[in-house]
Amino acid sequence: LSDGTDIFIPAIMQHVELAGIHSGDSACVLPPAGLSARNQATILDYTRRIAKELKVVGLMNMQFAIEFTKDEPEGKVYVIEANPRASRTVPLVSKVGGVQMAGIATHLMLGDTVKSMGLDKRHVVPYFGVKEAVLPFDKFPEVDPVLGPEMRSTGEVLGLADTFGLAYFKSQEAAGAPLPTKPGKVLVSLSEKTDDAAEAAKKLADLGFTVFATEGTAAWLREHGVAAYVVAKIGEGRPDCLDVIKNREVSLIVNTPSGRRDARADDCRIRQNAIKYKVPYLTTVAAACAAAEGIEAAMSGKGEVKSLQEYHATIS
Repeated sequence: LSDGTDIFIPAIMQHVELAGIHSGDSACVLPPAGLSARNQATILDYTRRIAKELKVVGLMNMQFAIEFTKDEPEGKVYVIEANPRASRTVPLVSKVGGVQMAGIATHLMLGDTVKSMGLDKRHVVPYFGVKEAVLPFDKFPEVDPVLGPEMRSTGEVLGLADTFGLAYFKSQEAAGAPLPTKPGKVLVSLSEKTDDAAEAAKKLADLGFTVFATEGTAAWLREHGVAAYVVAKIGEGRPDCLDVIKNREVSLIVNTPSGRRDARADDCRIRQNAIKYKVPYLTTVAAACAAAEGIEAAMSGKGEVKSLQEYHATIS
């Protein structure tokens, strides 16, 4: 929010999914759940400088990407875009942060200033809000339900809680894909084998879940200290991946795409059957990590119900 001279930034939203997923389809958390203080300071600095240079009066939203490399282990911040207008994030930030952004922007456009409206102070939100996209894949059974740069969501929901994990859990519940709250079986099939993926599988195993995986993924998980049982690939024995889904043996699926844009590809058929048999599924490692944290939080108790006013009363 800017009056042309002074700038008030009510929130930074962090995408749960990594770059490459459309911002409308990515889950987002605010305040950020994993950005370093240094990167946040850079984002705030760039935002103020660009808003001032563009002489924005009213609303502006910006998108950034942070690249982590061996040369830049703390990350290098890049500006993707600056939009001097309202966006679909405005109602989310308003709701979570207790800041009526559209109303304030109107006052600024009519001549009020950031200082005159008392907005020249630091805004601290001590809880978490997670936005999740509502996707229409159950209406299109022939489509591969995987996320990418093309926006496919048809709505958004919001989860609020004192911790990121529980807020993420609530957002999945609101989006109609509730995560399991009791130990069961999880099917893991990964094309993207990273330390984070192993950590997510390990956390699920520690929570009491039995991990089933295709042969290559199972061997890789065992190398990383995760006990995994082999389930056959589609058409290579019985029961195979589709059998355990159809028989409702698994309560969660982690299935990262292979890159083949083919409805006959095994990973595509796994995702399609997950929707058909209403098994919650995750298609990115970042979502798997967030889900593991959310399931852990929910198993510890969902906490008491709070009104929006009670949350807002804790903002300083």
